[in-house]
Amino acid sequence: MKTIIKKPIITEKATMQSEMENRFTFEVAPSANKIEIKNAVENMYGVQVTDVRTMNYGGGKPSTKYTNRGIVEQPSRRWKKAVVTVADGETIDLFNF
Repeated sequence: MKTIIKKPIITEKATMQSEMENRFTFEVAPSANKIEIKNAVENMYGVQVTDVRTMNYGGGKPSTKYTNRGIVEQPSRRWKKAVVTVADGETIDLFNF
């Protein structure tokens, strides 16, 4: 079984969205779709998911490093972020899970 949810993202913006709008942010597997993400969050945290939004990051312009061996280019890390909205009255406790 592949892991769909890798880790929660805890930033200032994500924390504010979780407190105000019941939206929680996770780093997920790049191959996961919205239905798989919804089922994984519902099974893992026991909440009802109403909406899932996904964003893909990385894979664009490679980063350039100047080293003593010359110029080295490497691609940026590819990852996917999912913003999950849960039903009203439900919440996910990310800090004590």
